[in-house]
Amino acid sequence: MSENNLQKMNLIYQGIIEQLDVGIHAVDEAGKTLIYNRKMCEMESMKKEDVLGKKIQDVFKFQENQESTLLHSLQNKKEILNVKQTYFNNRGIEITTVNKTLPIQENRQMVAAVEIATDVTKMEKLMRANKRTNDANLSFTQIIGQSGPLIEVIELAKRATRTNSNVLIVGETGTGKELFAQSIHHESDRATKPFVSQNCAALPDSLIESILFGTVRGAFTGALDSPGLFEQAQGGTLLLDELNSLNITLQAKLLRVIQEKKVRRLGATKEIDVDVRIIATMNEDPVDAIASGKLRKDLYFRLAVITVMVPALRERIDDLPVLLDYFISQYNQLFSMNVDGVSDEVFALFAAHNWPGNIRELEHAIEAAMNLMHHEREIMYEHLPYHYRKGDKGQHKLRPLKKNYSGQLLDQLAQFEQQVIEDTLRQNDNHITNSAQQLGLSRQSLQYRMKRLQIRGGE
Repeated sequence: MSENNLQKMNLIYQGIIEQLDVGIHAVDEAGKTLIYNRKMCEMESMKKEDVLGKKIQDVFKFQENQESTLLHSLQNKKEILNVKQTYFNNRGIEITTVNKTLPIQENRQMVAAVEIATDVTKMEKLMRANKRTNDANLSFTQIIGQSGPLIEVIELAKRATRTNSNVLIVGETGTGKELFAQSIHHESDRATKPFVSQNCAALPDSLIESILFGTVRGAFTGALDSPGLFEQAQGGTLLLDELNSLNITLQAKLLRVIQEKKVRRLGATKEIDVDVRIIATMNEDPVDAIASGKLRKDLYFRLAVITVMVPALRERIDDLPVLLDYFISQYNQLFSMNVDGVSDEVFALFAAHNWPGNIRELEHAIEAAMNLMHHEREIMYEHLPYHYRKGDKGQHKLRPLKKNYSGQLLDQLAQFEQQVIEDTLRQNDNHITNSAQQLGLSRQSLQYRMKRLQIRGGE
């Protein structure tokens, strides 16, 4: 190949390396940096001139008993795959990456090592935030609401505080499943022991096994003696949030720990006895999760000794007034405001909304609206986020209200609700299931509302 073609090829290679969305860091046989691409600069908050031509150990600092995966690969002539590494740049900023590191040899002589790095710094911080011992003394009294469906679920959950049986909490995203889990723990005999929470969806498969079960020094490059979540929750409660996001293979290992009450750290030869109560949450129907292969049936039966079904906001819309008062009060304190409530128009819109994001969506709607207010005392229609005012396909538009409703606001809303349910039943020849589907309710929720409003009929 001519020198001109070689120059062109080098330019092409450099262009590709610079545009890759993963970090590329290569060192020569002496450990001095040869290649350091744009993405690596972003990940490590460094300039190229701070790294190129310099030895790794002169630029970066590593945790005690750890070393650079690049240097390890260079010195031991070994490929290192999917290893998490936490280290610090020259300004002390912490960086966490998952690396694939390859030795480069020529005639059996080491000439370089190259590392392909994926940034998981934010993921690591999120993981630490989720993997915590929660000391807040939360209880059922802090679950906001007085509706029939909610009170029924609270009473069921309270019974779970009397035993150490595992609990499965099922509910849509944003319904407050973790609040139920914490309440069960803090009103049980385990209240003085740790409550450790982990969102299974927040962890990549390459990390979650070591987080759950722990590691011993030398299990893989950079591994230290580290207790897993089961050991951290010893004597207390381990909350596994969004269990249906957990890899099926790991579900099998989790099942074994639950059955045998013993955990073995990665790389260890002996098992550790654990006394931990498991509370798991799911944001979909367990039967559907089993059918789609997301959840092992045997694990489900182990965890669902007690099953708590948290109702969606649309199924407990009677709690809307007290929830609005609660969130407005919270943001009044946070924003130093004096908002009294919402306008009749906003309340009616909220009462008719389907709330796919449930309580969390309602809280965000209040927060967003109060950010747009000045000195007004009520949240008005124009303060609402755009999608409530301009909902797709009219899904947020209000039904026309009759003019002959009387009494206070809640009385008028009850009259409106009764009218809508009676009209829908008539349209569906009193068929409960079809009417519930049209209204966006469960059959049970519609029957509860009919009983409360003394509406007869249905089949």
